Formats: sequence, C-alpha cells, structure tokens
Amino acid sequence: MEIEKIAKIIKQNGGETYLVGGAVRDAILNIPIKDEDYCVTGLTAEKFLKLFPEAKLRGKSFEVFDLEHKEFALARKETKIGKGHKEFKIEANDEITIEEDLERRDITINSIAQNVLTKEIIDPFGGQEDLERRIIRATSEKFKEDPLRVYRVARIAACLNFEVSKKTINMMKSLKDELNTLSKERVFTEFRKALEADKPSIFFNVLRDAEVLDVHFKEVYDLIGAIQPIKYHPEGDSYNHTMLTLDNSAKVTKDTKIRFCALVHDLGKGRTPKEMYPHHYNHEQRGVEPLRLLCKTLGTPNEWKKMGTTSVLEHMKGGVFAQMTVAKKVSFIEKIDKSLLGLKGLQIVVYCDRSRNIENSKAEIIDKQYDFCTIGNKILKTIDGEYIKNKYNLKPGIEFGRKLHEERVKWLKNNIK
Repeated sequence: MEIEKIAKIIKQNGGETYLVGGAVRDAILNIPIKDEDYCVTGLTAEKFLKLFPEAKLRGKSFEVFDLEHKEFALARKETKIGKGHKEFKIEANDEITIEEDLERRDITINSIAQNVLTKEIIDPFGGQEDLERRIIRATSEKFKEDPLRVYRVARIAACLNFEVSKKTINMMKSLKDELNTLSKERVFTEFRKALEADKPSIFFNVLRDAEVLDVHFKEVYDLIGAIQPIKYHPEGDSYNHTMLTLDNSAKVTKDTKIRFCALVHDLGKGRTPKEMYPHHYNHEQRGVEPLRLLCKTLGTPNEWKKMGTTSVLEHMKGGVFAQMTVAKKVSFIEKIDKSLLGLKGLQIVVYCDRSRNIENSKAEIIDKQYDFCTIGNKILKTIDGEYIKNKYNLKPGIEFGRKLHEERVKWLKNNIK
C-alpha cells in the first residue's frame, strides 16, 4: 500500500500523516533519504490498529507501528522523570498536535514535518532557516532531557559539515554528568556513523568545544597539548595531527574500520612524558594500552581492536619501508599480510599520517615511498606456497616457511630496485 493511500485512510478517519525528522531535512538539502519516518495525529493506537490490522506494534513505552515497511509513530509528548536516556513519562493521545510532537525533538533541523497529502511544511522552530545558515540549534530546553543528544549533535554536525550554535554547545556541556548513563552500544553507533562523514574530525571538535571529549574518548582527549616537532608537524599538537590524519583517511577510503585505525594510530603520544616533548620515542608501544581502553569504553568489535593494534604498532615501520633492508622488507610484508588490517589498510594509514593535506580523493593515489602494498602483493603472488611446493617438494612446516621467506628475499633483491 502506498503512503498516500495510507494517509488518505487516516485522513478519512479524522487524522493526519506527516513525514518527519531527518527525511524532511535531507529532502530539503537534496540528500538521498535513507529512512522515512511518519507521525500520525488525531488517532489513538486502538483506532490505528482497527484501520490497519496488519500493522505491528514495535514500541513498548509508546506507540510505534511497522506498516508496509515504514515506521508510523503516534504524536506524543515526553517529560523526563529521571537521569539518563530512558527515564521519560510518555503522553500519547489523539489530541496532541504535530507542533507539540516536533517540540520534543532534539534540534530544529530535525523538527520539521511535511503533510503527506497537502505537502505543507510545518516548521514552528525555524529549521529551514537553520538549514540555510548551516547551523545546528537545539529545538527547546527539552534538548537537555536526553544525554544521547550530545553525541547525536556532534555526529550530525560531522555528517552535514554544519556548525553548532553556542547556546546548544552550552546545553551539551550541562549534560556531561549524564553521559556515563549511556550504553556503549548507543555511543558506538553515533561514533561509527560519524566516521562515515566526509570530515569526521568535526565530531571530535564539537565534543571538545562542549568540554565532553574526555568522557568516552579520553584517549583522544589526552592528545590535546601533546606537542610535536614543528618541523615535521606544522599542523600543531598530536590532537590536531590525529584529526588531520583522520580527515585524510576519509578522502581515500570509505572503510570505517580503516578510518578508525587512522584515528588511533598515534594514541601513544597521549602517554608521552612531558619532559620528552616534543619527541615521542616508542609511542607505538605506549599506544597499545590506550587503544585497549578506548575499545573497552566504546565496546568496539574485536576486529576493530585487532586492526587498530596493527595500526598503532606498525605505522612507523611502514613510513620507513623504503629504508629497510631487503630481508626486513619481506618480514614486514609477511607480517602485515597476515593481519586483519592488511597491506592496503596499513598503507592508507601510513600515507594519511605522513601527508599534511590530501587533495586527491582516489585511494590508489599513494606516494611511491610508502607503497609497500604494491611490492608486497607482487612478492606474495609470485612466490607463494605452491611455488615452494613445486620447487622443493616440501610439505607445510618450519622448513617450508624458511624456504618461502628466503625465496621472497631473493626475488625482491633481483626484481625491485
């Protein structure tokens, strides 16, 4: 059943249907709409189910229905009655207006509705003007009722490349004590979506401005003020360098796991003793523990942690690959090839780490001095297990592995200058 037909049935029975939230926002911005959410006014849950008996009730605290692969929520008002993200008193009835429903929403650009039948735009809080100004502004004081909105705002700012109003930043500051009530899953979801942005550093910069970066991202926060040799890092301290590396990675790969590896590659610099500044000797080894803590706080998948560990420990070696001896080059290639991050993933991290500002968005455009991936793939493809088996008639084992390594070293000496 098409949405217009559903809306007509609702209209004939005293109700109205509105497209709401991010779908309206994205339509105004000419961004592809991912999810369509609808708000229904003028109906009770009982009447909605009577009209659409095939609808499935999804919400436990409030009436949200799945119908024809679309989400329909009855208009409601919310009042906070405790701490955290879940303790709300919900009021839903057929007298609540669309304007009252929009008021409970987080930010003005998400507090816009469009009548499905008349196409009228309902915008009581100036969301369209804020879209034109490219600014994120809290809809009302009710923003402070949900701490998850701190991370939602930072994520939306990153994804849309918008600024956040000073008043909203101050509201975010006031929620700092409640952020620890949020589940790992909620925080990680917002973080993962922020990594998908064209400029994910905005997510962290907004949290820094709101003075909440140290709650769930303390290991990133610790990079602030960790100064580096200005000769090699004119961009500033380790935090600024990390943000630059992260944004560089967003230009060359859409893989959020690799972008995460770019984010964490220098976490060890946040643990460097200040008397060692501006140098950060052995920061690779120091970076393992803060990575573990960050992954624990966020509840990242184990795959992310393993890939991040390779990034932390091996990014410096990748940067000096050209200066390695032939034997060390082969050992490095074999080691990274066996990791989850892989040669291509680490090469991207190294390139983004060593480049001040990447303009070309093509992932294959990699500076030759860091291109251990191409060399590695040639070696691994040319001298593989089948080659050793045929040449030496060996079965897999210690001697097999030794010969494989020796032949690769020999091949590299003879074929790569």
